[in-house]
Amino acid sequence: MKSVTVLITDWCPHCKRAIDWIDEVKQENPKYKDIKVEFIDEEKAPAVAKQYDYYYVPTYYIEKRKIVEGGTTKEAVRKVFEEAIKTDDVS
Repeated sequence: MKSVTVLITDWCPHCKRAIDWIDEVKQENPKYKDIKVEFIDEEKAPAVAKQYDYYYVPTYYIEKRKIVEGGTTKEAVRKVFEEAIKTDDVS
């Protein structure tokens, strides 16, 4: 299963909401529970964040491929997780 990288900041209300949705979506559907999610705070790790092409947070990546950028929804989290599973099936 491919891992998901999420670019965030600690002051962003959309980021806080996205973190909650990630937890909720993982609890709601067992097929998502093993997806590894790495959070990169752009202010705490600017050198790492600079490696990604984005403008808005939160932004979701799977293997450096941008999946969703900007204010997100619970459905967007599901989309990212489905993409992580689909990507794994193709490998």
